[in-house]
Amino acid sequence: MRTALGEPDARAAVTFLGTDRIEVLRFSGGAAGEEIVRYATLGMSAQPMTDPTAALADPLRGPRAELVLSVRAGFADTDKVLRPLAVLAASPQVEGLVVAPGASLDVGEPLWPGAPFTSVLVAEPGGLVEDLDLDEPLDPVRFLPLLPMTPNEAAWKRVHGAQALRERWLTGGTDLRDPSRGSVSLD
Repeated sequence: MRTALGEPDARAAVTFLGTDRIEVLRFSGGAAGEEIVRYATLGMSAQPMTDPTAALADPLRGPRAELVLSVRAGFADTDKVLRPLAVLAASPQVEGLVVAPGASLDVGEPLWPGAPFTSVLVAEPGGLVEDLDLDEPLDPVRFLPLLPMTPNEAAWKRVHGAQALRERWLTGGTDLRDPSRGSVSLD
């Protein structure tokens, strides 16, 4: 992460009962006038994600991931997203979820105070932070971008799918890094 994002300027750690420690790192930076803050989890990939229907969990094999959220700085108190991100990162251990591109993750409350978002869409990896290869037989760590969704967008995505929502965002010229944006037109 440091290679792609630089040095973190803040970090917080959360431990949930029965889980490994999850840290959320904050990376500030970007071009002048376009300050972007990135929040990345650290610790989600310590254990592979396993299918909750599997009879036995493989302690070595299985997908590994960390989560990355990018937002414009200075428009909202986005630093309060640290705990919700840690909750999402702990969900594979706590709930047996396999977090993959196209999935929706919901925290049931605003991602930060006043945020119009309570959930995120998991996007395809590889754009911002490249996969981290681990020694065999371990799967590589994938860095999954998170795209905040309004409740209306999340409901629409459940009916029409992730690709259809991404197309709506693209067609609507939606700034997915705007921490106070409204819902895209879903008519």
